Amino acid sequence: MIKKNKIENPAVAEVFKSYPKPMRQKLMFIRKLILETASEAADEIELEETLKWGEPSYLAKGGSTVRVDWKKSKPTQYGMYFHCQTKLVDTFKELYKDQFKFEGNRAIVFDANDEILIDELKHCILLALTYHSRKHLPMLGV
Repeated sequence: MIKKNKIENPAVAEVFKSYPKPMRQKLMFIRKLILETASEAADEIELEETLKWGEPSYLAKGGSTVRVDWKKSKPTQYGMYFHCQTKLVDTFKELYKDQFKFEGNRAIVFDANDEILIDELKHCILLALTYHSRKHLPMLGV
């Protein structure tokens, strides 16, 4: 299991260090929510923290990868990314269309000054981390 504050993977730590400080703090907060969600799940979810496509990524057995990133091309925006061939973002849009901003069928995006709706975002994270046990259910069982 990942320790909440320490990034064990040196490559992941380097990517976080490369972000501008204000965005790094926001992405570290999102990371904290991912780790909390995994540890608070009914059956605690074991995560692997790694890089996919150069982005900090969180993998759970039986789940779909959750990635976080900031891009220079959109300096005031950061996001949480999901596999685009899943029903995840479509389900999130149904549940939280007025609470979150989305990028196609692959991301929830935040502007630097957005307030993070913690319970709603943790729900999205849980759905992603348990995706393969839910994917056959209408609306992923929610």
